[in-house]
Amino acid sequence: MSKHIRISPEEAADRLAIRELVEAYAHCADRRDAKGQMALFTEDTHFVVYMNAKDPKPSMDLHARDALAPVFADLNKYDATTHFVGQSTIFTLTADRATGEAYCLAHHITVEGDKRRLMLASLRYYDTFAKTDDAWLFAERKLYVDWVEERALS
Repeated sequence: MSKHIRISPEEAADRLAIRELVEAYAHCADRRDAKGQMALFTEDTHFVVYMNAKDPKPSMDLHARDALAPVFADLNKYDATTHFVGQSTIFTLTADRATGEAYCLAHHITVEGDKRRLMLASLRYYDTFAKTDDAWLFAERKLYVDWVEERALS
C-alpha cells in the first residue's frame, strides 16, 4: 500500500491540471478536434509512436506541433472512437516540468456497408510535460501499443 503524504495546494493544482491535459487529449481525439488536440502540445514537441511496444524502433517519430496534423486527421477513417483513460502516474514534478505515464483503452469502430468492426488497443503513454504561461502542455509524448484485438460487431 502506498503511503500518502501532504502536498501543497500548488502541487495539487499542477497534478490536477496534468490529469486534465491527458483527458483533454482523449476528448479531442474522440471529437475529431485535431486543432484542439494539437494545441495541447508545445511548438517544439516530440511525438513518438511504437505500434509494437516490444520493438525499440518507433513506427513514427515527429518533431513539432504542426507535424501532428496528419496523425490526428487519420482518426477520421473511423466511424467512432472512444478512448478510456485509466490510471495515470506522475513520476517527477517541478514548478515547470513533469513526467508521467497514463494507460488508455482505445476503441475504434469501422463501418463498411452493413458490417461493423471494433479494433481495441491497449495504449501506454510516457509523457514529459512543460508548464508555460501557467498552462501544462505535452513537451514529449511516447505512445506504446501493448496489444490490439479486432472483432466483428453485431
